[in-house]
Amino acid sequence: MIKSLEKLADPTIQFSAPVTAKSPELQQLFDFIALGASERDRDRILPYDVVELIRRSRLGALRIPVVEGGGGSTARELFEVVIRLGDADPNVAHIVRNHFSVTERILRSERTQRNRRWLKAVVDGAIIGLASTELEVKRSGGGQVANTKLTPDGDGYRLNGTKYYSTGSLYADLIFVRVLVPDGTKAFILIPTNREGIDLVDDWDGFGQRLTGTGTTTFKNVSVEADEVIFETDTDKDNLPYNIVPQLFLTAINAGIIRSVLRDATALVRTRPRTFYHAVSEQASEDPILQQTVGQIAANAFAAEAIVLAAADGLDRLPAAQAQGEEAETAAALATSLSASKAKLIVDDLALRSATLLFEVGGASTTKKSSNFDRHWRNARTLSSHNPNHFKARAIGNYEINGIPLPQRGFF
Repeated sequence: MIKSLEKLADPTIQFSAPVTAKSPELQQLFDFIALGASERDRDRILPYDVVELIRRSRLGALRIPVVEGGGGSTARELFEVVIRLGDADPNVAHIVRNHFSVTERILRSERTQRNRRWLKAVVDGAIIGLASTELEVKRSGGGQVANTKLTPDGDGYRLNGTKYYSTGSLYADLIFVRVLVPDGTKAFILIPTNREGIDLVDDWDGFGQRLTGTGTTTFKNVSVEADEVIFETDTDKDNLPYNIVPQLFLTAINAGIIRSVLRDATALVRTRPRTFYHAVSEQASEDPILQQTVGQIAANAFAAEAIVLAAADGLDRLPAAQAQGEEAETAAALATSLSASKAKLIVDDLALRSATLLFEVGGASTTKKSSNFDRHWRNARTLSSHNPNHFKARAIGNYEINGIPLPQRGFF
């Protein structure tokens, strides 16, 4: 739970080691992030200082094993942290989403020299962004590439192209890019964002998640070393058929938003000086109708968190399934993706309903721009719009009725 304003953390928090899900410094970090979150959202103040604090905390190494210098957390613990971070500031939580998605890919892969090098960079505080989407591709989310290409250059390559919706990359140290290689097949590269020829543009103008840096990235004759390219045929490439972390991450942020709505609703009722003349109680805090409304939000927050964590448990079961062979791993990954997909349908709905209920406890005065309570609905609606729910529900229904497995690309 985020603490009240008068108990906020000092921005000079000291981190002696990478934070874990149970580190006292982690709550201090979240308390500081919550400070000014509403004002940042309202006034569009990019949270560079907050991201730098996250970098110092080495929160990004949460899932890396302790023996490799990380926090050693389980997937369930990761998503507990994501919910708490979404409660503090959903913009900041979304900024690091692609970081954890890419890090998870590397963790599932063979520990070659380059994978160890990338993990070491994360342990040292590096944050990873993503550049994958191209507007020239008519079907989004399928991993297709149209114009971002590598061309041979000595022992390495040159990269040219444009990507959109590069969430988090504005703040990142490394960027994970889907590309076309000279033989026409697809690959990924992982390169520093400060390399000459990379231009990160903050041109995201959505009504929600305004600070995530979800903008355009252009690559102009960027130098790429040979071992920075991950080919489809590489043995140290992640081959899990479903990329579950990115979709569940968004759902966890929405669960965090419900917790934030609950905090605001509770504070509103406790401090509300006026009520309607026909209310059943003169004190808002004693009004059973307002109590019922806040109780409903609290139940929504509890349910959302429980659903997300139940889906996250499936991720923790994947290593055991992998040890049993490809067939068992694929079955476990499908089951986990189904759980994450179902979680999205329910939690998105709970988040949007809870964000609306907030206005039921405060009246018209809660719609003032200065309060910025509409940010909860705007942010939840924006997060929910990633792979709209009717497409997700249809895929689940097709599996239940016809046994057709979920799509293996995009948000599955």
